[in-house]
Amino acid sequence: MTVAIENQDQTKKAPPLKPDWITIVFIASLHLAALLAFIPSNFSWAAVGVAIFLHWVTGCLGITLGFHRLIAHRSFQTPKLVEYFLAFCGTLACQGGVMDWVGLHRIHHQHSDTPADPHDSHLGFWWSHIGWLMYHNHADPDIPRYTKDLAEDPVYQFLQNYFVPLQIALGLGLYFLGGWPFVVWGVFVRIVVVFHCTWFVNSATHQFGYRTYDTGDRSTNCWWVAVVTYGEGWHNNHHAFQYSARHGLKWWEIDITWMTIQFLQLLGLATKVKLPAE
Repeated sequence: MTVAIENQDQTKKAPPLKPDWITIVFIASLHLAALLAFIPSNFSWAAVGVAIFLHWVTGCLGITLGFHRLIAHRSFQTPKLVEYFLAFCGTLACQGGVMDWVGLHRIHHQHSDTPADPHDSHLGFWWSHIGWLMYHNHADPDIPRYTKDLAEDPVYQFLQNYFVPLQIALGLGLYFLGGWPFVVWGVFVRIVVVFHCTWFVNSATHQFGYRTYDTGDRSTNCWWVAVVTYGEGWHNNHHAFQYSARHGLKWWEIDITWMTIQFLQLLGLATKVKLPAE
């Protein structure tokens, strides 16, 4: 596949990309499995409750708080055991290994909305939302260079290599707790919903919303993305102050993850919290 990148004044072409069939089959299979939720015997309100709870555990504590604000940007510090717990929660989101996730995100910030950006929004909503995942990305070989701080840690090595077996173990636990409804909603439905919530940060918040800061890219603040991602939708603010633990900077920009960090501060579990200068 050859991808054309349209800028305001010129058209560039990225190198041909090869389909990543393992990822394609993996993502497609999860979406198909999530359709099992439409079978009446797989529905229960308890199962829906499990999915909502695990959405918060994996999406908020794991991806937003752990993978993103703590590990990728080091916007605050926690005791190592707390950091590992948050990384474990993020691993259960099944969005690839932690080093892959963090490395690609750091590359995104380094080259936001340029041909070197793994999910360059100039290529359209579909590409930045999910299309880029379907190919062996040109940024993949650079991941080790962007994750040297994690590479030698045996816990991160384990989470990187065994995120699928850990998901299977979670599924087995849910099966023994509540049967197939817990598995369908707590694993398949929840994973797919968290997938798309996270992907909206790559796509929607580079297409829709308002811009408070001139960041040199297309990042925007999008309220509805902030709702489904616990505050990640204030993306223009984040690109302006990448190191900041707080993304919602105006009083109306509600940021659940920032509130969580404040709670950890009260418990003495979050220190050296970075914020924008006045």
